[in-house]
Amino acid sequence: MFFTYLKSRVRLLAVLLAFAAIFALIFSLYELPVEAVGYAALLCAALGAAALAAGYSRWLRKYRLLELMRRSICVSAEGLPEPADGVEERYQELIRELSDERARLESAADADRRAAEDYYGMWAHQIKTPISAMRLLLQQPGETDRQALGAELFRIEQYVGMVLGYQRIEGDSPDFVLRRRDLDGVVRGCVRKFAPFFIIKKLPLNFQETGLTVLTDEKWLAFVIEQLLSNSLKYTSRGSITLRAEGMALVIEDTGIGIAPEDLPRLGERGFTGCNGREDKKSTGLGLYLCRRVCKKLGHGLEISSAPGVGTRVRISFDGGKTIYE
Repeated sequence: MFFTYLKSRVRLLAVLLAFAAIFALIFSLYELPVEAVGYAALLCAALGAAALAAGYSRWLRKYRLLELMRRSICVSAEGLPEPADGVEERYQELIRELSDERARLESAADADRRAAEDYYGMWAHQIKTPISAMRLLLQQPGETDRQALGAELFRIEQYVGMVLGYQRIEGDSPDFVLRRRDLDGVVRGCVRKFAPFFIIKKLPLNFQETGLTVLTDEKWLAFVIEQLLSNSLKYTSRGSITLRAEGMALVIEDTGIGIAPEDLPRLGERGFTGCNGREDKKSTGLGLYLCRRVCKKLGHGLEISSAPGVGTRVRISFDGGKTIYE
């Protein structure tokens, strides 16, 4: 410890020795008695040793306190010793700022981890439903209902696609590739996937070609459209679902049960299911959350308007825009 302290004061000691050498040289030039020079040097050495001992005592206390802080710095940056000067004060401010930032990042990481654990737990329970339905269909005597079996398999594929989308969108570098695409081609591909469900529910689909060419990522835009179509099919039992253009935007309208006004401001929050989701008891609330995240990263606007008993209208704009729920 003492040698560590001396190393930290080596410049000061060198300056003192230089001063002592200058004084000794001047005393010798004036031919002063050696006893006087020795007495003055001894007195200065005694005072210097006392000052050095006092400084070492203060340094040792601060060193031990900082060592204790090093062991508990992961908990808090409070309890730092009083700064000796402005430079130490700035260093302590920096340490506190870094500690606060670390705590904020840890809190955000914990929240994300808890949210992911909750989602994966719900997802595991959710995917059991179509698996159980497929098992029951396969155990029935006679010819298997291939249409019902295909519908349950499609639900499993959709759930798997959703969890993969969640992992990618929450990652550091989602695989977005922006190119000019024919919007009608993307929409047709999505509609073909859901055609069996329109047939099963005997629900008309009104698709009006848009004629638009948009700058987007085809895969992720299809993901958004499929999530929105899935929601429309889930909550629409009569009437129809319409897809059409409105300026530089794609509009998806349904005549379903609609969304409660108090739920609209929170649409798109991770894990928020609203009244409809609580009644359905199978919704995770992740679909609209992912739609909002994807549209934001692609630079597309997302507007949702709805009224209970009337239906829901979703507008994806390709000329920029904000996320609006009303």
